[in-house]
Amino acid sequence: MNCESARDCIVLLNYGELPDELAGGLEQHLTECEVCRAEFEAVRVFEAQLALLPVLEPSPNLLAQARMRLDDELDMIPPHGFLTQLRTNLYRWMGHLQSAPALATLLLGVGFLGGNFTLRYQLAHAPKPPKTVVLTSSDAGVEKGIIANVTGIVQTPNSELVQVSYNRVVPETMEGSLDSPDIRNLLMVGTRAAAADVVRKDSVALLVNECKAGHECQPTPDGKGIRHTLMVSLRYDQDAGVRMTALEGLQRYVGQDQHVRDAVLEAVMHDSDPGVRKTAISVLEPVQSDSSVQQVLRTVSTQDSNPYIRTASYNALQSSADIQ
Repeated sequence: MNCESARDCIVLLNYGELPDELAGGLEQHLTECEVCRAEFEAVRVFEAQLALLPVLEPSPNLLAQARMRLDDELDMIPPHGFLTQLRTNLYRWMGHLQSAPALATLLLGVGFLGGNFTLRYQLAHAPKPPKTVVLTSSDAGVEKGIIANVTGIVQTPNSELVQVSYNRVVPETMEGSLDSPDIRNLLMVGTRAAAADVVRKDSVALLVNECKAGHECQPTPDGKGIRHTLMVSLRYDQDAGVRMTALEGLQRYVGQDQHVRDAVLEAVMHDSDPGVRKTAISVLEPVQSDSSVQQVLRTVSTQDSNPYIRTASYNALQSSADIQ
């Protein structure tokens, strides 16, 4: 494997998409090439620094107000002026440039040579990092390895014994109880870096069962526990079934955790699936008297484009009024 292929594999590894057949070649190349080890270490440090930053989410009311103000400001924008015409002429000139192959080839060659020279200069003057040690031993702890993605989950029937298959640089498997911190950590990784959709769904389902059973689902000081993982799945997962499952795990905490309540309110207002939105409205039933919940339900019941959701929000408001 050459350096160019190794850099491509490092990017795929970072996004959890590195094929198993390339993992061994990447590991061997990293032990031999100091430049690629430096890039690999830089990616690891960057990801670690990002993981330390807290995820701050605006309230649903603030989002709704910001969108309304943005719509008003867009309506007040005057017709296109001189700058817009200048930009249009620039794009038109670029189109003419594309029709001149010789000039385009010359500019492309100059850009390539300049970029190559700049890259070589930066690499030659960059500080030499310490040698990176890539752990591949199966007896190392999860926190000591490099987890690329989770590839499979098998639960022993009628027990808490779970077998989680995952990739570091080479495929590995860990087996243990759901009470094990390492197993829980792998399941949380599986919600965002799974090798297949079914693995992501199984990870969320097992974490939801842990919350329903009252096992280690309290907020953690670093903000990266099971409850936080379920809120991330509710907000960002592309599969509506996964978001629905995450709602089930968060339901018991909507009355005591403001962050959970905000995540459910955001699902009511902006989730792309009507079924998820309807379920989120029902999850809010214990806190329908809350002022922020009331405001969101009023907004949705009068302004939402989906009549099914407007009716569900209106019925929730009526039931809240009857209780009061």
